[in-house]
Amino acid sequence: MGESNVNLAALIGSRICHDLISPIGAITNGLELLDMAGAVEGPEMDLIADSVGNAGARIRFFRIAYGAAGEQQIGQAEISSLLADVNRGNRIQAHWGPIEPVSRSDVRMAFLALQCCETALPFGGDVHVTRQDDEWRITGTGSKIATAIDLWEGLFSAAGPVQVSPAQVQFALLPAVAAEMDRRLAYDQDDTQITIRY
Repeated sequence: MGESNVNLAALIGSRICHDLISPIGAITNGLELLDMAGAVEGPEMDLIADSVGNAGARIRFFRIAYGAAGEQQIGQAEISSLLADVNRGNRIQAHWGPIEPVSRSDVRMAFLALQCCETALPFGGDVHVTRQDDEWRITGTGSKIATAIDLWEGLFSAAGPVQVSPAQVQFALLPAVAAEMDRRLAYDQDDTQITIRY
């Protein structure tokens, strides 16, 4: 995936997320008004509210992971709050370690690596994002690690893996973004843990 393709994919991602966040926000506001009026109560309302909240959190996550990035700084509180919303009801819990604000492009790369690690945790687990000096580590831990070797080996190529499904698109985008940021990817794993380093 060339640099122009990465930029085009980012612009498409930004556009989709921008267009979807407004109607989801409107639904959230409508649900709050219904709740305040006491018009609708019960498990059905809770299910709708949880689903809309989850959709909004995922779109905000995708906007950073797949949208246009830059050097704008994002603080720990904002990232941790976003991940807490994404974690709600999820079998995989993501944890953000860096305390200092980091650039949106750094968060984007970490989020893509986080999604790669999620694919290796079929029974759930935890993914920790840490940074020491200039080295980032995204580590997935669970009861079992399962990796598709061709996808993971594709991380070492700026072109990415040969073929990916829509659920694996992060494996195609991460090596291209890493090359654009002049970062070199590496990973290692054992039976219960997998780590992406760059």
